[in-house]
Amino acid sequence: MKIDRRKCAAVLVAALAGVGAVALSSSSAAAADCGYLFDDFHYTSSADPALTANGWTPRSYQGGPGVPGANWSANSITFPTNGGQKVMQLTASTDGTAAGTKHAELYSTQKRYLEGTYASRVRFTDTPVSGSDGDHINQTFFTISPLNGDLDPTYSELDISEYLPNGGWGETGPINYQTTWYTYRNEPWFADNVHSSQRSSLDGWHDLVATVANGHVIYYIDGVQVGDHSGKFYPRQTMTINWNLWFIDTATHTGGLSTYIEQVDWVLFAKNQVLTPAQVGSRTAGYRTAGSTFVDTVATTGGCTTTPPPTTPPTTPPTTTPPPATSCSDSPNWAFSTVYTGGNLVKHERSKFGDPSGPKSGDGVHLWRARYWTQGSEPGWTEQWQDLGRC
Repeated sequence: MKIDRRKCAAVLVAALAGVGAVALSSSSAAAADCGYLFDDFHYTSSADPALTANGWTPRSYQGGPGVPGANWSANSITFPTNGGQKVMQLTASTDGTAAGTKHAELYSTQKRYLEGTYASRVRFTDTPVSGSDGDHINQTFFTISPLNGDLDPTYSELDISEYLPNGGWGETGPINYQTTWYTYRNEPWFADNVHSSQRSSLDGWHDLVATVANGHVIYYIDGVQVGDHSGKFYPRQTMTINWNLWFIDTATHTGGLSTYIEQVDWVLFAKNQVLTPAQVGSRTAGYRTAGSTFVDTVATTGGCTTTPPPTTPPTTPPTTTPPPATSCSDSPNWAFSTVYTGGNLVKHERSKFGDPSGPKSGDGVHLWRARYWTQGSEPGWTEQWQDLGRC
């Protein structure tokens, strides 16, 4: 399913240090330790040197998404205590004008997350902490890569949750979205994505989990699966981890200053591993029991190879498959519209700018092996293809 809605061109980050994906383990966390990120958000303020040293950036630059002309400030990020635990808090407010609207965002400085398990415990709120209710506020947890031009075929974004307690984008609230993006164009607007949604209140704390493995992005809320997105929407490059709180518009504001919050208890990323929601909870509890408020072995562990992933196709089986091949001599040319499953071979010279219809790279024709089910992802520009060398 596609929805024509979008935060404008999103974030992008100061340092871009990507890491490649490899085969994933679909069993327990103990199967292969490929590196973990865990943060319990034990910081004093957005100016705490430990926050940036641990790889987080409080947003301070202006622009989309949300109300044009609104202010994004690091001061909108604080670290209070809730229920005996330190939490990261985003605060957004509006008086109905652009100049009087403030948004908040925290994101990972490095773009280095792709396949594995993403999880965060997030507190959504249905009502403002002060002022009148009814604003189109968006409370989020997501991952994202840069959009390198209109309809960038390598663009990747996973909206693990976008919670709209009062609705927005033409929808009444409360409604929560999981959206997996292939690409988009801002002007004129065109969106290519798939989404799932829940039409009930999520006021309070929730454990949000997304697993990215074997051609599927599977979303969970409090241990219950709420989405399975696959095919061409599977992410094609490393991403940042983000939370933000922003107003879609001020159309429903009713006077005075209204202030909303979103809180984050912790975040966990398991590189190249599929963890169940129960395993996420167990590992998080283990870190806390050990007194570990921050752990990051994602960068130091490097690549991690486990057993090859299964080649189970997505929910809708492919209707076309390429002929079997063994080498450059008998492999077909890669085709944008063809469905490939794990192990299929193609030959292709990657494009220069990530546009398959654009100029060639000059690298020559290479032999490529599909890692899993894929369609519309160009070899040489996505993690769905393994480079077997020049033909």
